[in-house]
Amino acid sequence: FVKRDFISIYKQTILGPIWFFIQPIMSTIIFTIIFGNIAKISTDGLPQVLFYMSGITLWNYFSECLNKTSNTFIVNQGIFGKVYFPRVIMPFSVVITCLLKFGIQFLLLIGIWFYYLITSDTIHPQKTFIFFPLLILCMALLGLGFGMIISSLTTKYRDFTFLIGFGVQLAMYASPIVYPISIVPDQFKWLIMLNPMSSIIEVFKHGLLGQGSFDLYWLVYSSIFSIVIFLIGIFIFNKVEKSFIDTV
Repeated sequence: FVKRDFISIYKQTILGPIWFFIQPIMSTIIFTIIFGNIAKISTDGLPQVLFYMSGITLWNYFSECLNKTSNTFIVNQGIFGKVYFPRVIMPFSVVITCLLKFGIQFLLLIGIWFYYLITSDTIHPQKTFIFFPLLILCMALLGLGFGMIISSLTTKYRDFTFLIGFGVQLAMYASPIVYPISIVPDQFKWLIMLNPMSSIIEVFKHGLLGQGSFDLYWLVYSSIFSIVIFLIGIFIFNKVEKSFIDTV
């Protein structure tokens, strides 16, 4: 399934996997122009390209996991109706496919990171980078959990398919991607940090770039939140998959 998904996405495109690089590059350019140069939002002294691309790379992985697992039952109803196999394999395969794409985009980020590390004195990596595997796991569990919950709901209520894209976009602006958490007033920071992706992004930027905030309390919160959402998603998904074919 991973091989099928990876090949089918770009099978009839001219640029093929190069689109993996074009997406974060174009998003970074747009963010730099609009939020960095026009709105002049602070990046805590970091190069704007690195600041925006680090957040975009993480968010892309989470949002792709969520979006592509959220229509599991609808997209795969044909194969689900013909042969039995553990249905949960499908959303898991999507997360792995997205991880491959994330790996390619992360290599692009690391290339730009090395350039600024050598040519400037604005980047100061921290030991908190050792939490990086945990951050990937949390994003995968969050995307997978939310995706399975939404996928289960869309078997009866197709409205969720229209809301998911809008909701993910709003959630991105509620995360410290286009702005650093340092510019948020202290009385509102906890609201931003309630978004489990906020601490994941902040810890990543702290470890890779030397800016951002590292708070073990919020990292533990995000980890527990991710596990709980994942378990809820598994429970609902397994319950719905027994009878979904009658409602899809």
